[in-house]
Amino acid sequence: MSGSGKFKKQLSLTDLTFIGLGAIFGSGWLFAASHVSTIAGPAGIFSWLLGGFAVLLLGIVYCELGAALPRAGGVVRYPVYSHGPLMGYLMGFITIIAFSSLVAIEVVAARQYAAAWFPSLTQAGSSNPTLAGWLLQFALLVLFFLLNYYSVKTFAKANNFISLFKFIVPLLVIGVLFTFFKPENLTVHGFAPFGLSGIEMAVSAGGIIFAYLGLTPIISVASEVKNPQRTIPIALILSVLLSTAIYVLLQLAFLGGVPTAMLADGWSGISKAFSLPYRDIALALGVGWLAYLVVADAMISPSGCGNIYMNATPRVIYGWARAGTFFKVFTRIDEKSGIPRPALWLTFGLSLFWTLPFPSWEALINVVSAALVLSYAIAPISVAALRRNAPGMPRPFRVKGFAVLGPVSFIIAALIVYWSGWATVSWLLGLQILMFVVYLLCHRLVPTDHLNIGQQVRSSAWLIGFYAVTILLSYLGSFGGTGVLAHPYDTLVVAACALAIYYWGAATGVPKHLVRLEADESESESADALVTATPTYSNWKAS
Repeated sequence: MSGSGKFKKQLSLTDLTFIGLGAIFGSGWLFAASHVSTIAGPAGIFSWLLGGFAVLLLGIVYCELGAALPRAGGVVRYPVYSHGPLMGYLMGFITIIAFSSLVAIEVVAARQYAAAWFPSLTQAGSSNPTLAGWLLQFALLVLFFLLNYYSVKTFAKANNFISLFKFIVPLLVIGVLFTFFKPENLTVHGFAPFGLSGIEMAVSAGGIIFAYLGLTPIISVASEVKNPQRTIPIALILSVLLSTAIYVLLQLAFLGGVPTAMLADGWSGISKAFSLPYRDIALALGVGWLAYLVVADAMISPSGCGNIYMNATPRVIYGWARAGTFFKVFTRIDEKSGIPRPALWLTFGLSLFWTLPFPSWEALINVVSAALVLSYAIAPISVAALRRNAPGMPRPFRVKGFAVLGPVSFIIAALIVYWSGWATVSWLLGLQILMFVVYLLCHRLVPTDHLNIGQQVRSSAWLIGFYAVTILLSYLGSFGGTGVLAHPYDTLVVAACALAIYYWGAATGVPKHLVRLEADESESESADALVTATPTYSNWKAS
């Protein structure tokens, strides 16, 4: 296999928008409605708006990075540019967990809904797969692998077709359920029976933030986009705005469509009564044909999303390897297809692994949500640090009002991680701190030709501080912790700490004279050459 190829610019605005929408509309809309209703009641509508607002802010911030630096695996490489290899190493690790497990979670979701037609796919009385169910998951992973093996355009054409179909069904569900809408459902036990904490918890634990987070695949394929400076911002913003409108309408239609008699004991048991929300509510309302259509779409929507992350994850692995903190073999790009095939093989293996220890959608959702938000949360601080230390870098899209949007978006990301609860925060952030220690112990093996280990630690210390503070506050807080910090005071303390850490991170980026920004691979002669020849900021424009 040749490793001297380069990425090919083949993706249009339509392709990129459908990649964003396709990544957003996976299994989230199929499962989240009943979970959100159980956690927040009718006020879950505001949870969707809050989640959409948070992701829109992060998306706008990503627009500046994506337009200025259209790089494969950008979600991992931007932290390297702003804060050095150690930061890229930590972000690479958490992003690979998030992305590869997303491929798995989508095939699991497809299998769970398929069990409505083929009960032998799922063990009786649980969501765990039988052998036949696991083989179906394996077959889907093989299909995604093959669709991404030969050409990015083959992937895009398949994704565009799948996306068109999977948007028709949610819109049809909205239309049908509104004909059964019962306004009294919104107030029968109070609009917000679980208070503000329920609204907040639903954003993470209810699957809302998971349902929204489909923006990073847009950034991950940036090196393969035509006219990226214009295309990336438009595709990012369109994806978030359209998905927010559809999600809010879906939640409202579900809330109003539930038979009022089933709410006698409140909303707390709704997720059990409607474990497959839109299929079950269609059957309860006597609309059998809609139930069949939802099941058909439920096998297609997650599959389409899984296919997108099978495409995005190799680019992230490639970006991680390009940063010098992962194996160099994963920087190889097939010369004929422009596909990073070694990274694609690793993605397939990791995705297969994630179908083994976490067999159900519910078991994975909180971990994936928190890991995804962590990968997003770094963007505002990377933008702030690069504005400070690379002020002359060309920025085709410059975020207005960033002095406010930057810290606000980081605070919201920090809160979403905190709201995921102690059980998730403790091990996920604890694992990141452990990886930091491993990096220090292996300091002789890590890249130090550009930044010495001391400077790398100084530029990344804020992130470790963020992890440690979040773990402590999660332990003391009201989201699965000891409750020493009662709600809403815990949320206020987290926000205040996040604000301080934001300014710490923005001020401790790579020093101006050491900032290095790599050339776009699609314009370079060789991916291998780029690993050893990294232009400095001063000649970035020429490269």
